[in-house]
Amino acid sequence: MGGFKKFVIRGNLVDLAVAFVVGAAFASLVKEFANSFITPLIALFGGKPDYTALTFKLAGTTFPYGNFVTSALSFTITAVVVYFLVVLPMSKLLERLDRGKEKSEHECPECLSEIPIKARRCRFCTALVTADA
Repeated sequence: MGGFKKFVIRGNLVDLAVAFVVGAAFASLVKEFANSFITPLIALFGGKPDYTALTFKLAGTTFPYGNFVTSALSFTITAVVVYFLVVLPMSKLLERLDRGKEKSEHECPECLSEIPIKARRCRFCTALVTADA
């Protein structure tokens, strides 16, 4: 039981659990945002974006492709909202925060791995690295 206790309490598992819970809550938030604001905007221009009733029959079997169309539209809306409201602002913020930092690594001319600037030899391919490389 001691090994199991260490496994459960280990930081990576706890971080993963927290990330999963926060991710699920965030997914719910984005879904509700899309349903409350984005879907009605689309309905203003193109009608109601609920295509679950769309079907076709082939050899007596009904294929409800409207469910897929509705899910695909919902996924696209969610992806666009997440990109423009989360990913893009966060990348801009990280870019601004990294702007004043000094560069601490550079590429090895042989294997193109990132190595410390003061290194004289690459730790990956052991190539000699000059100071101006």
